[in-house]
Amino acid sequence: MKKISQSEQVKETMKQNGGFATLGFLYNTVDVSNWETKTPFASIRRILQVSDAFFKIKPGLWGLAEKKNEIVEKFGIAEKKSEKAQVFNHSYYQGLIVEIGNLKGFSTFVPNQDKNRKYLNQSLKEITSLENIYQFTYTEIVNRAKTVDIIWFNSRKMPLAFFEVEYTTDIYNSLIKFAELQDFNSKFNIVSALAKKREFEAKLKSKVFEEIKDRIKFISYEHIAELHTNLYKYHSLQKEVSI
Repeated sequence: MKKISQSEQVKETMKQNGGFATLGFLYNTVDVSNWETKTPFASIRRILQVSDAFFKIKPGLWGLAEKKNEIVEKFGIAEKKSEKAQVFNHSYYQGLIVEIGNLKGFSTFVPNQDKNRKYLNQSLKEITSLENIYQFTYTEIVNRAKTVDIIWFNSRKMPLAFFEVEYTTDIYNSLIKFAELQDFNSKFNIVSALAKKREFEAKLKSKVFEEIKDRIKFISYEHIAELHTNLYKYHSLQKEVSI
């Protein structure tokens, strides 16, 4: 029986997933048990980076080159400023953050208006653990909280972290939301392109945010993708070793 190459294994796994996959998904799904290497995850990353059979779609997301036109059309990413491309970008990073929260053992929530938006092969509501937000305080505050892009709740049903994904909207509006939620012992995060960090820092200097500026963190898209990948790597390793 002919031995299937490592590259072919990665390609077949991606093909079965619709022609694309996150790096974390590949780490968790490709059967590397027979690979003669001590660093199979590095091998997967190298295969994606050097082989003409694959192309990078977004940070942490790869596709089959033979399906590139189909994938570009599916996600509407041919025109970066199109509405479809903007929705895809926003939902993609929402999905990554939701999955990170799930892997960390938190309850996850996205706003009702986003639940039916697609995160790759699924809708966001299929990967979030909460259909409805926890009633953790007064109704008017909960109603404000449930407009935030992603919330992680801890085991006591209290909001541990809020995330706003900023692709085209004004960072200031997200910071105002955080200011209104500052009485909770929560972490606040703006997730955006690294190029928008300077804008974030400038807006944060406003006296409106003086009391919470040290609790608000800027996270780049690339860093979110890396966190997602590394968490899947960790969970994949746990399959092999009992800790």
